[in-house]
Amino acid sequence: MTLRVDWRATASLVGTVVKYLAVAMAVPFIISLVYREDIWVFAVSMALAVGFGLALEQLDSDPDIKPAEALLLVASSWLVVGVIGMVPYLLAGYGTSSTLAHPVNALFESMSGFTTTGATVMGEISTDRHSHAIMMWRQITQWLGGMGIIVLMVAILPELAVNGAQLMKAEAPGPDLQKLTPRIAETARVLWLVYFAFTVLLVVLLYGLSWTSYAPNMDLYNAVAHGFSTLPTGGFSPQADSIAAFSAVVQWTVIPFMVVAGTNFALFWHLLDGDVRTLLNDPEFRVYAGAIASLTGILAVLLYGGAAPAQELGGVTQGNAPNAFRQAAFQIGSLLNSTGYATSDFAQWDGSAQAVLLFAMFIGGSAGSTGGGIKVIRWLVIIKAVRRELLTTARPDAVQPLRLGGYVVDEDVVRGIMAFTLLYFLLFGVSTVFFVVDALRVGYELSVLEAMSASLATLGNIGPGFGSIGPFGSYLDFPMETKLVMVFLMWVGRLEIVPALAVFTGPFWKR
Repeated sequence: MTLRVDWRATASLVGTVVKYLAVAMAVPFIISLVYREDIWVFAVSMALAVGFGLALEQLDSDPDIKPAEALLLVASSWLVVGVIGMVPYLLAGYGTSSTLAHPVNALFESMSGFTTTGATVMGEISTDRHSHAIMMWRQITQWLGGMGIIVLMVAILPELAVNGAQLMKAEAPGPDLQKLTPRIAETARVLWLVYFAFTVLLVVLLYGLSWTSYAPNMDLYNAVAHGFSTLPTGGFSPQADSIAAFSAVVQWTVIPFMVVAGTNFALFWHLLDGDVRTLLNDPEFRVYAGAIASLTGILAVLLYGGAAPAQELGGVTQGNAPNAFRQAAFQIGSLLNSTGYATSDFAQWDGSAQAVLLFAMFIGGSAGSTGGGIKVIRWLVIIKAVRRELLTTARPDAVQPLRLGGYVVDEDVVRGIMAFTLLYFLLFGVSTVFFVVDALRVGYELSVLEAMSASLATLGNIGPGFGSIGPFGSYLDFPMETKLVMVFLMWVGRLEIVPALAVFTGPFWKR
């Protein structure tokens, strides 16, 4: 059988991606020099990344990628980067009692970072238990994965810019890719520039608070670390208590940036260009903002009435309106777009409040954002498609094109959204059953709600769930087989399911 996919060309370009990953490792390497911790870990990791990347590049000196190769490049790059990203964890944990010394745990942490899931198996989270460099590497993996590794490569590498549209379409979150400039490489640069600018702004604001009495424990390290995980909607934090470790002023500062991270970044480019109408008239943005406002209001009322007990971590105080509103705004802003930060242990809230949070998890961010989940634009198309189906059933002769924001949605797009949503819920259901069965096999106590939230949190790249995997819990105690399935869910979830699963079909490979 003759393959229709040039795997050598794909592997060569994967090598280029891996080679440049060593540049990202330079940041924690510098931090390791400053704190004199794990210097050899990142020196060896950088050398391995460069060496492996150069070896793969030798497979094809002049790679040419077509649509099939582009799809395979995106899918395989995210897998290989996840594997290379686990090397620092393994080396740092070698010969110690660290949970990351186990390869499955190290792979889980790495994939969770790059896919911006934010689920952890680290156990004890602190710079006393793990080096500052390792903790920062977790943050950097999320920042790289937020806007997309391949999008970054398209922006800086001429050999990938030739087929950049195909690559970005396979990686970019959402059913459509908006071309902002005549050249796709320039579009990639614009998206990364907006992403970088918001990150820097948040870091400056957080570090600025450290000079006041409003954020006494916010230093430069924490400001950079949380800037690197807020904009990619990642959720990793070097603090065991997440954002609950900081003051209410810090929490209010982070909230709007979480909302920004779940918004289509293309809209901010129009806004900077003086085009405010595009942002305000965008149907997806209006629904996204409306969902956040509505769910925040509902949850605030529930918390005000006592849906959560008073707690040390973030403290939800019954009858305290400002406190209830802040907690509600933060948790909805965090979970609706899959950031995964927390200011309170919502795993201890009552069923009504948890139901609101579970509903928010299913919504997701906007297309073209760093948010995970199903995405607001898909829900809009699904609702309109169902409404059209009801109309045509009642009036068979009616011709009803599906419109969104004044434009007719192509039927191929509608069909693709339906396929994605079906696969999403199918994977969600099957993995939930697997988690329960695997837990019973090893005698691990796992409720159905915990299994559902674990499946949704990994597939939707959300991070925390309910019960033992709440915002201040971890995935450490899950069986290794379950963790490997979760790694798979994080991978396919970040790549929007269809591009990842397509490479496993026979027609993809056969000529």
